[in-house]
Amino acid sequence: MHQPSLDAIRTAADELADAIIETPVLPLSADRWQGLLPKGADVTIKLELFQQTGAFKARGALLGIRRLGADQRAAGVVAASGGNHALGVSWAAKEAGISALICMPRAVDPARIAGCKALGAEVQLFDDMAGAFAAMNKAAGAGRTLMHPFEADHMVLGAATCGLEYCAQAPDVDVFVVPVGGGGLISGMASAIRHLRPNAQIIGVEPFGADSLYRSLASGQPETLDKVDTMADSLGAPMSLPGTFGICQKLVDEVVRISDAEMAEAMRLMQAHMAITAEPACAASLAAIMGPLKHQLAGCKIGIIACGSNISIPRFAELTALSEG
Repeated sequence: MHQPSLDAIRTAADELADAIIETPVLPLSADRWQGLLPKGADVTIKLELFQQTGAFKARGALLGIRRLGADQRAAGVVAASGGNHALGVSWAAKEAGISALICMPRAVDPARIAGCKALGAEVQLFDDMAGAFAAMNKAAGAGRTLMHPFEADHMVLGAATCGLEYCAQAPDVDVFVVPVGGGGLISGMASAIRHLRPNAQIIGVEPFGADSLYRSLASGQPETLDKVDTMADSLGAPMSLPGTFGICQKLVDEVVRISDAEMAEAMRLMQAHMAITAEPACAASLAAIMGPLKHQLAGCKIGIIACGSNISIPRFAELTALSEG
């Protein structure tokens, strides 16, 4: 897996143009943000939570499914996910008229399970993500095409179309701050950004309890975590994998880490100041520029991304209570 060319990214964007939403970019310039953001910085946020299925994952999932051969379409697809990728694959499979099997942990937000079923996917529940991945691999061995949540060319290309859009919508941004789960979003966005804005700074954000890319960049090789411990289930990939890690190693300037409490506070502020009910991953970029990057990015033109939000009101209330403690 390598950084896709600009022509490949533009071709992917053209393939998706009839179904994928060009999500808006909003300046965080209201007085209510004063004192919270880096001093003297201009900050914009790309609202990818308004994408199909509520997350950027729809881009890569649709691209991958549209590129399947006839035999693969007949056999259907399978994915293991805690939510946003599951919803993206379910929607893309419905759009293509093919079968989708989604393997999920029982503990995920019930709204995500219901969303996959409403899109026509078959959902199987397991005690943990390890069980879901084992079932996914078994189904792939029986003939279904495996739709990996990040370690796939189509997922990187899908995310790259988001970076392509952002560069066009915010031509002055010189620092992009991107959430990291498995690395598909940041490797794709970085691929586009480096083609179009080679001198821009690209910074990843991970929770302390799921910092596989941070550790991988430090060691120089993909690392697997002993455990994942974060409320941000969309950022809870337990490992980095060679393809996306290689792109990030080449293109990403640094990765910073944030706590669950910092994400919870950013979630609370997005609700209070923007009326957006954000899941933790959606608030991660904001949490980073209000926290570990606040002084470093003073005076910069910053682009952050609300990468997606599929969360129920009870779950949101439960998680934002962390910011009050």
